[in-house]
Amino acid sequence: MSSNSNMAEEQKFSETSVQLTEAAPQTVGSGFTAPGNIYSAILSRNDAVKDARRLKDFQELRDKYVFKKVLFEDPLFPAQDSSLFFSEKFPLKLEWKRPSDICSNPQFILGGANRTDICQGDLGDCWLLAAIACLTLNDIVLKRVVPHDQSFTENYAGIFHFQFWRYGEWVDVVVDDRLPTYKNQLVFTRSGQKNEFWSALLEKAYAKLHGSYEALKGGNSLEAMEDFTGGLTEFYEITEAPKELYNIMRKALKRGSLMSCAIDVRILNELDAVLDKNQLNLINISDASLSSSAQVLVPTAQRTKTASGLVTGHAYSITGVEQVGLSCNRAFSQTVYYTSFNAHKWKPEPLIILLIFLQTRMCFEEFKKNFTKLEICNLTPDTLEDDQMLKWNVTIHEGRWVKGCSAGGCRNFPDTYWTNPQFRLVLPEADAKEKTCTVVVALMQKGRRKERSLGATLHNIGFAIYEMKGNQQQLPKDFFLYNASTARCKSYVNMREVTERFCLKPGEYVIIPSTFDPHKESEFLLRPFEEEETEEEKQFRAIFQQIAGDDMQINANELRTVLNRVIAKHKELKTEGFSLESCRSMIALMDTDGTGHLNLQEFKHLWNKIKKWKLVFTRYDTDKSSTISSFEMRNALTEAGFQLNNQLYDIICMRYANENMELDFDSYISCLVRLEGMFRAFRAFDRDGDGIIKLNVFEVSSIIFFLNSFIEY
Repeated sequence: MSSNSNMAEEQKFSETSVQLTEAAPQTVGSGFTAPGNIYSAILSRNDAVKDARRLKDFQELRDKYVFKKVLFEDPLFPAQDSSLFFSEKFPLKLEWKRPSDICSNPQFILGGANRTDICQGDLGDCWLLAAIACLTLNDIVLKRVVPHDQSFTENYAGIFHFQFWRYGEWVDVVVDDRLPTYKNQLVFTRSGQKNEFWSALLEKAYAKLHGSYEALKGGNSLEAMEDFTGGLTEFYEITEAPKELYNIMRKALKRGSLMSCAIDVRILNELDAVLDKNQLNLINISDASLSSSAQVLVPTAQRTKTASGLVTGHAYSITGVEQVGLSCNRAFSQTVYYTSFNAHKWKPEPLIILLIFLQTRMCFEEFKKNFTKLEICNLTPDTLEDDQMLKWNVTIHEGRWVKGCSAGGCRNFPDTYWTNPQFRLVLPEADAKEKTCTVVVALMQKGRRKERSLGATLHNIGFAIYEMKGNQQQLPKDFFLYNASTARCKSYVNMREVTERFCLKPGEYVIIPSTFDPHKESEFLLRPFEEEETEEEKQFRAIFQQIAGDDMQINANELRTVLNRVIAKHKELKTEGFSLESCRSMIALMDTDGTGHLNLQEFKHLWNKIKKWKLVFTRYDTDKSSTISSFEMRNALTEAGFQLNNQLYDIICMRYANENMELDFDSYISCLVRLEGMFRAFRAFDRDGDGIIKLNVFEVSSIIFFLNSFIEY
């Protein structure tokens, strides 16, 4: 097929720019190349262990300082200017104070955490505060993010902790309680009650997570809502939203989703005359304290008010959607407090009114005319357009776009597009009625906010899905020239995460995540969600619960029992099951929390890998003997994603093949488990992605210790 006339025709991708609410990040020079985040330890295992033991670690650290009768001072986020701003020095002389130095009776939470505890200060992070306001509506999620068993009296040592979902896992962020003040007033987020400090400390923990307070200037509420839940995000331009938008919003709140809205700075809406109908859809909109300090961050000329008094470029949390049999009542319950601020001299004027919170009830038609974007974070991938609640399986892939290597840009750039990372998606089961599989794909770029101090901005990102043809592992350039995508995102967007929902027929697919332009570097997280738990998985869960017991953890012996019970149902494999040696290797590979056991989630991740590897095995077991030859093993390993040299192939044959140079299913899986472990360890030390690693003595010791879990000497 050398003729261009035979090439697949596909509409070119387009870029979409999403405006951030408050304080968009500064532009960067064209010569900047943002570095990718570096794996700090093998598979980030140390971080995972710390995360699994976060409560114990916090309590031990707190108790240590209580015993010493010394207040904790965080060395990783010091009370210095470096924790405040990275691009400029704050023009006011700030003083870091503990709550006991600000008031006489400080409280962590006073009378319950609610929206009135969130007042914006002199930082353009209304997007974060709108998300925190939404957080207060879901008590279960709130207590996960903000552990309530903390106080300024019992076991007080000046140390507090908060929990955030970070790229696939929950992390614990510890901070001291020193807060920036000016004339004994908190400069950033504060509560309406002067002696309540949970919201100010939560903002500090989130600032530490991203490197500084300045890193929080400007953003979309979706980002913080996802960090509070680990959920899936949806973004709507109001003018392009589906007709069912009201029902989507109503169901979102009913299912516990977090939701916010905003008005682009460039849009000015004037409301028409109030509609008078017998049935009106009303929306409650809350604004976590407007502060004119936003004028410092966005030019005054760009920040205006609509006819309803709403502020453009500002984020609002949506707290209720309901249908009432009343005329549209525009009586606003306004209790808005703000500090007047001089936008040019950074000189605070006298406090005019002590203010907290805006609660607005607005007709749905007015809502659509006033606001330009809607952001929803769902706690599950269930669609908001129907009432069916389903179960989901998720696979988490971590990857990196490296300039000149794997940052190929979108399909508009055919010479480099094929070099992007490629991820298999296997859909073996179909929905019971439609005979299709529902898939939600979420692509997130990692670390861009934290790297702002280096000049990083959000890339325009997106993805396409191709149906697999043949047994190739890495699809070559010609494949994309002559095959159109089966599904793809609507456009490439400069948001942290892009999410799309698709209905696909059962089969094998490959997902290609990319930036819009080539040579844009970043790490990313790809999460395909597959709908509905299969009957096999239900049986699998039941077997796991039966063997694991109350602690829902299994060791190598128990893992062997579970796997062999399930694998025994696959009569075509003719296998005696997995050996204890194989199961120990599997534990070493999948045990992300360092306990020496597997929990149900780790177990499901392992089983998903085994299922995909099984598909490869059966494809090459052409004579149905439940074995593959050493020659077939080469192709099988290539299809499974491992590119090896001849020397390694020879070693594998000597180690795993029998006297007839054949591998049974157990040997095949054991080989793949060990290979994946070794490749992961290598990638952890391949800091610049060039395929070459340099190790010091400590790192050599670490990698040998890690590989001991996989290799017998």
